[in-house]
Amino acid sequence: MKSLSIWQIVSFGIAGVLLLVSAAPLVRSEDTPPSEYKLKAAFLFNFAKFVDWPQSSFTNPQSAFRVCVLGKDPFGHLLDDALLNKKIADRTVLVERLKDKSEARHCQMLFVSASEAESLSTVFDAVRGANVLLVGETPDFAASGGTIEFTLEDSRIRFIINTDAADRARLRFDSKLLALAKIVHDEGHSKGG
Repeated sequence: MKSLSIWQIVSFGIAGVLLLVSAAPLVRSEDTPPSEYKLKAAFLFNFAKFVDWPQSSFTNPQSAFRVCVLGKDPFGHLLDDALLNKKIADRTVLVERLKDKSEARHCQMLFVSASEAESLSTVFDAVRGANVLLVGETPDFAASGGTIEFTLEDSRIRFIINTDAADRARLRFDSKLLALAKIVHDEGHSKGG
């Protein structure tokens, strides 16, 4: 029997958590239901763990991993709580709320709030050429050029990944994450999941 490396065991564990979180309904009758944005905050953390971040994503070896929110913040304290004392790619995580899209180039992950739906093309232009993982929840976010789009299906949070957008940002997803997602391309043609 072939033994698994510690990385493979951790990878399978994280993939299992992602699968459980994606399958968890938003409303549970007996327990206190997790809020939609508490689950989305957990997803953001786990997305980051399944991405190969190029060194060019960071200014220097001591740079923090910046998770940014652009537009009206739907998370409140939930994102800060979910990422408190967490590390991604061996870097301390900082949560930032941006006032201007020009600041987005310095983030590793950018959650684009639904309040920015009318200006998505200018947001995408602002990060062109940067290693920024763009996550949003507006309809057709991924097909329009965003990297990951949250969707709700049967009261469950699901996600769509645009592999073309990931390629442009020079971000590589672990195959375990891709297996859990619906895949689209810039022109909106879906493939798989």
